[in-house]
Amino acid sequence: MKISEIIRYLEEEAPLGYQESYDNSGLLVGQANMELSQALLCLDVTEEVVEEAIQRGCNLIIAHHPLIFNGLKRLNGNTFVERCIIKAVQNNLAIYAIHTNLDNVATGVNQKLGEVLGLKNLRILRPLKHTLRKLVVFCPESHAVDLRFSLFEAGAGGIGNYDQCSFNVSGMGTFRATDQASPFVGKKGELHYENEVRIELIYPVPAQNAILNAMFAKHPYEEVAYTIYSIENSNQSVGSGMVGELEVEMEEADFLQKLKNQLGTGLIRHTKLTGKNVRRVAICGGSGSFLLKDAIQAEADFFVTADYKYHDFFDAENRIVIADVGHYESEKFTKELLRDFLMKKIRTFAPLLSNINTNPVNYY
Repeated sequence: MKISEIIRYLEEEAPLGYQESYDNSGLLVGQANMELSQALLCLDVTEEVVEEAIQRGCNLIIAHHPLIFNGLKRLNGNTFVERCIIKAVQNNLAIYAIHTNLDNVATGVNQKLGEVLGLKNLRILRPLKHTLRKLVVFCPESHAVDLRFSLFEAGAGGIGNYDQCSFNVSGMGTFRATDQASPFVGKKGELHYENEVRIELIYPVPAQNAILNAMFAKHPYEEVAYTIYSIENSNQSVGSGMVGELEVEMEEADFLQKLKNQLGTGLIRHTKLTGKNVRRVAICGGSGSFLLKDAIQAEADFFVTADYKYHDFFDAENRIVIADVGHYESEKFTKELLRDFLMKKIRTFAPLLSNINTNPVNYY
């Protein structure tokens, strides 16, 4: 198996098109056409992790956080990033990052955090806009069924918890083939009338190439009449943060203790308790302060995230409890998330979990 196959599976689950504009996910070091020996899963790439991968016979590191985030102008080994890259290249070790694209999918980092905390009915807290488009294509009635199902198989037609969604209208199409044409129906130089179906489907932007390829491959016409529309609909399966409910309400102090126990954090920084029971909880693995208004609008009792600044705690205004559990602690289960996904996709493949605690924050 080549590294490119692993990458394909990862990007089917979390397409690179869903990463934030500032991010740098993808294959950062190495070549995708290398044969895979073994993969090591980690949260951060450090010198210790690179050495661990080498010692355990891995030639691929799959990390949540990108090793290369800002531009590099030289590789002299003066920083840990440069040293990691140099050692990886010297040992034919590829490094792949799956960061905010994994944060933003409904089956990603936040779903795993919600599962660890026992939250039910999880949904995206801030759905992304501009990640959906609509395809309209005209097809002769005789080929409409086959074309429609080819588009479904390529990734079109999903709306929330429903798939194979389309709208279809029958009508009369006209065209005249020129002397240079090779018409599927009709004669050159003659106006032709054909009973056609107008097929409309919504699809996620990252699937566009696959969908268009399927359309051209299955459509019988030499020239396909189609239109792509940008739409403002929010994508309910892609976005930032999540919100869910506890099966049983808890007192605030008990929920804080649950956070400490489940996440293994040495310290939780939080705002003043409100005196209400906790039932609905908003979560965002990593830095999530930008989602506070969304958490309040969702009527969450707690907002569990990390990297909160001093002045931003005031914004809770006693309407919600902000709990900063630590960046590493909120994303530490990403290794297991990736392992379970890959083993489900490739039943003969068992990637290794890094044994290195890469948390740079220590508690006294």
